[in-house]
Amino acid sequence: MKKTVFTGVGTAIITPMNANGVDYEAFERLLEWQIAEGVNALVVAGTTGEGSTLTDEEHKAVLKFSVDVVKGRVPIVAGTGSNDTAYAIELTKYACEIGCDAMLLVTPYYNKATQRGLIESFTAIADASTKPCILYNVPSRTGCNLTPASCAILAKHENIVGIKEASGNISQVAEIVALTNGEFDIYSGNDDQIVPLMSLGGKGVISVVANILPKKTVELCDKFFAGDLEGSRNLQLELLPLINSLFCEVNPIPVKAATAAIGFGENFVRLPLTTMEPENEAKMRALMREQGLNV
Repeated sequence: MKKTVFTGVGTAIITPMNANGVDYEAFERLLEWQIAEGVNALVVAGTTGEGSTLTDEEHKAVLKFSVDVVKGRVPIVAGTGSNDTAYAIELTKYACEIGCDAMLLVTPYYNKATQRGLIESFTAIADASTKPCILYNVPSRTGCNLTPASCAILAKHENIVGIKEASGNISQVAEIVALTNGEFDIYSGNDDQIVPLMSLGGKGVISVVANILPKKTVELCDKFFAGDLEGSRNLQLELLPLINSLFCEVNPIPVKAATAAIGFGENFVRLPLTTMEPENEAKMRALMREQGLNV
């Protein structure tokens, strides 16, 4: 039986930055706060962490810094996927060597691989890994969809333990569950579908909103797993307006503005991303205040 990397909330953590590079002081404070608020894992240098615009040196440094700060208190899931399989293998080997607990492997973006290409690419990366690998399906960003049939094949690999499913297609999630017979952990990649996905047997969420409301996101999952389905559903619906606001512009533009507003670094994203439009930020801040955040 494969070991579950985490159950509950894995925060898809931002990488605080400014014009000079990564803001490690703000990053350390954010990591410590997340742990204090009770999150179950930290997903570093993924989409929300702007992994695609970190230099190779920065990407490795951010992963190493996270491991050194967290010191095993929660699992570190390293974003090591790429549209270049050879680079993903190199980064995965490095993340394993420095003590990351698991890998997050996004489907190759831009290339638009076939299903055979996806299977062979993920297999090659998983073969090179000494740690568990979580696949990441987000076709709206990558241009390709990892099908349930492909998931069923990949789930047979000893190092491929689950998937972050961000297709938004609940029927697809149900089919993955059916085809993998509980041998494949599924995490919601969409904050607005945490409860629906867990109801199909999902293990939790890799979450953007947890950057600013970690404790409440954990509470949502905890209530569900404790059998308080109504309480969990109510929290899901309560958070929906803020979740929608966090995705009114492409992630991580809004959450970078949100984390800056609560004191974790500057409101800075790297081109081709630009900072949040003022009218959208004003609406988001109002919703943050409704959740008790001092902004």
